[in-house]
Amino acid sequence: MTVDLVGLGMTTMSLKPGDTPLQLACQATREALADAGIMHADVDGLLVGSSQGVRPDRLGVTFAAKGGFSDLRLLEHVEIKGATTIAMIQRAEAAIDAGAARTVVCVFADAPLVEGKGAGSTYAHSGGNTGTRGLERASGLLGSVPTYALLTRRWMHLTGGTATDLSAVATTTRAWALGNPDAVVTKPLDDEGYLASPMIADPLRRLDCARPVNGAVAIVLSADPGIGNPVRLVVRGTGRDHPVRRRRAGGESWFGGGARAVDDALGQAGMSRTDLDIAQLYDPFSVVTLLLLEEYGLAGGIPAGEFVRGGGTSRGGALPVNTGGGQLSGFYLQGMTPLAEAMIQLRGEGGERQVPDARTALVGGIGGRVDHHAAMILERAA
Repeated sequence: MTVDLVGLGMTTMSLKPGDTPLQLACQATREALADAGIMHADVDGLLVGSSQGVRPDRLGVTFAAKGGFSDLRLLEHVEIKGATTIAMIQRAEAAIDAGAARTVVCVFADAPLVEGKGAGSTYAHSGGNTGTRGLERASGLLGSVPTYALLTRRWMHLTGGTATDLSAVATTTRAWALGNPDAVVTKPLDDEGYLASPMIADPLRRLDCARPVNGAVAIVLSADPGIGNPVRLVVRGTGRDHPVRRRRAGGESWFGGGARAVDDALGQAGMSRTDLDIAQLYDPFSVVTLLLLEEYGLAGGIPAGEFVRGGGTSRGGALPVNTGGGQLSGFYLQGMTPLAEAMIQLRGEGGERQVPDARTALVGGIGGRVDHHAAMILERAA
């Protein structure tokens, strides 16, 4: 059974405290239903995703009642960190294929920016205080930036990559963001501006890090050919890979894994990497774009830094990547960021940043410290 993405709804992406995740989820869901041309009563499945950590305002299954839904056949909260969005789509597909649901809404909302605190403070409290995480916290490794700085140093050591490669990612995604009205950072950026950015955890500068926002994205999936946006996007294939890293001596603790998720998704779609028109990758830090390009086999055998510096991911490049500015310059809403941009591009709604004749997209999601990989192939229906 063919399952299509038939509706997309997004809130304004804000860098200021404001609405709660519940309020944002309601807004995005209303937009998605309107885009699909349906009502709440037409939905019989609801999947909810939220940022990790125990927070009082975390979105959960109670959203069903507060969001205006009723008589659901499918209702779940899904949590695999940054791989959650594609996991929700896989779950919706399975339910629709099994006849357990017909039309499913997937929603993610977050509001890490609160009065008196920055997003970094909110995320620094996730991960727990026991085991390896407890040791890290006792050593001052709070949140993701210091740990991804360690990953970056390891990547540089193994590949010969440099800060010039990181800068190329940051400046390229910023160039894409200039054409995105939903992006929260749209000031032009060059290498000099990148190097002027404050160092947060060597070698990661502020501009190497994603921009969290208060916002929400919702999508509608259905097998019903009678509903949906006039431009239907078909889920051609999905895949996941969980390396289950232990980060102990005797083995590489950061890299390896992920390619299988892309291979599985392409295999289901009956496609190869050369069939991809665009790729929307999860990029919480600039180095992640580089390592995913290599691990997913998207740079054609060229070192990732060289591929990006040579314009491979830019407008007119061999594989335009993160065409809305990604999470570095667009907005950080975990796995919904790359999915929303893929839908916009394949619908031909990208405006100034539109990739001409884009019909197929790879959408990627990662979780934790590249611990979880998820991939999906989307295609614009003929």
